[in-house]
Amino acid sequence: GPQRDDRAGLTLSGHLDVVPAEEPGWSHDPFAMKSDDRAHSGRGTADMKGFLALAVALARRLDPDSLGAPLALLLTRDEEVGTLGARDLVRAWDERPPLPRATIIGEPTSLQAVRLHKGHARFRLELFGKSAHSGYPHLGRNAIEHAGRAITALSELRRELEAERSPQSPFFPEVPFVPLNVGTVSGGSAINVVPEGCTMAFGLRALPGVDTEALFARVHRRLAEVLPEDAYRCELLDESPPMATDKEAPIHRCLCDLLGQEHRDHSVSYATDGGWLQQLDLDCVIWGPGSIEVAHRPNEFIPRDELAKAEGLLERLVQLHCLEQH
Repeated sequence: GPQRDDRAGLTLSGHLDVVPAEEPGWSHDPFAMKSDDRAHSGRGTADMKGFLALAVALARRLDPDSLGAPLALLLTRDEEVGTLGARDLVRAWDERPPLPRATIIGEPTSLQAVRLHKGHARFRLELFGKSAHSGYPHLGRNAIEHAGRAITALSELRRELEAERSPQSPFFPEVPFVPLNVGTVSGGSAINVVPEGCTMAFGLRALPGVDTEALFARVHRRLAEVLPEDAYRCELLDESPPMATDKEAPIHRCLCDLLGQEHRDHSVSYATDGGWLQQLDLDCVIWGPGSIEVAHRPNEFIPRDELAKAEGLLERLVQLHCLEQH
């Protein structure tokens, strides 16, 4: 559609990748969609290929000459491994052409409009020791013991964070704090060898408005208190920023009105591309068919009636933002 200096129009965004489907419990090939009268089942049907199918099909049906404002499809890669596509887009963006400010991120929200979510920062901690025969441990330095001290320090920080609150905490009543999770630990080669190396991975989920630099500094201080300087290296692997869209943002008000949604402070505790895309001065709302409760699980599915309802609502959004803007 035509470019507009006022950034009218609509941006529909979603990620093209999915998580693996190696977990047991699938009743059919995860990558061959199975359909019945109630639902479509397969990896990614809820997260979030149902929404993407609707968005692409809708764009293909439209006559560009009928549009008074542009419709943009923004499809990203590698969201599941750290919102990497959205991050790279933001870092490379040259503002030509400007994207429509009103943006829908089609994650599965069971058709509820969501305006806030937490971020996710992922760290790798490498512990360095010195190998030796376990019968002569004084000749070595045990990297796994370093990891034990690091885990204890991070656990203490986790408990502190759980007791802290921020101005955005009321919007996350189920988990109103910054969670810290030690996710993986790997090290050593044999029982009779003092391990010279160990690697840990852990993550933090900051609420909107939390000073992440200060948060990360607390992590590094805690590790420095219990580990020799030459015994470790802590690296920020990647970060998905938190997202907060103003309650009165036009796209949020419009979508809530269409849905008849009275509660307008919905939040989720997972990260999305919206955390990065808001840095392009986009008003991002998380909204789409399907439930996050079935995503990343065997026999993931999307209800047919919910998909049909989402199609009608998307058509109405395009009509309001793109067709009626002449």
